[in-house]
Amino acid sequence: MKIPSELKHKPVIVVEDYENIDGRYAYKSDAQGLSLGLAQWNDRGKVDISAKVWRHTGEKWSRQSEELPLHRVLDLAILICRARQYIGEAYRTEKLYDPEKPEIGRIGLQGDAMTVSVCLDNPKLDEDIQLLRQGFSEADELLGERFRILERLLNEMGYGH
Repeated sequence: MKIPSELKHKPVIVVEDYENIDGRYAYKSDAQGLSLGLAQWNDRGKVDISAKVWRHTGEKWSRQSEELPLHRVLDLAILICRARQYIGEAYRTEKLYDPEKPEIGRIGLQGDAMTVSVCLDNPKLDEDIQLLRQGFSEADELLGERFRILERLLNEMGYGH
């Protein structure tokens, strides 16, 4: 399905067959495409690049399509990597987390840091962290493939070891 180019987000680089590779949702996904382009909040002449997931209901383009600034996409990737790393080591604690030390780590960004923590405010945390661990385990092959591709691309771009 062709990503629309007449809407406020102006796609420049596109993946129009994303529904075929959308992880476990492949071939039955409403996420029909991905794009990098000019943000919908952009004024012409101002350059804010955004990434967009294009969702389609089967009848029309969905209002649930998501558009994010590129740094937020990367921040989410950083969060996923740190959470995966934490969950892989969490078996060392009784509840998969330490209620006395919920902070997983601080990752320095632009002179400050992104604090990654276990959400102690979640009333079903004990159950939900087990489900998160199970979800990471079940998605290991899908995520592992994508992590390896990211590693290769980052190395090719000069950001590797």
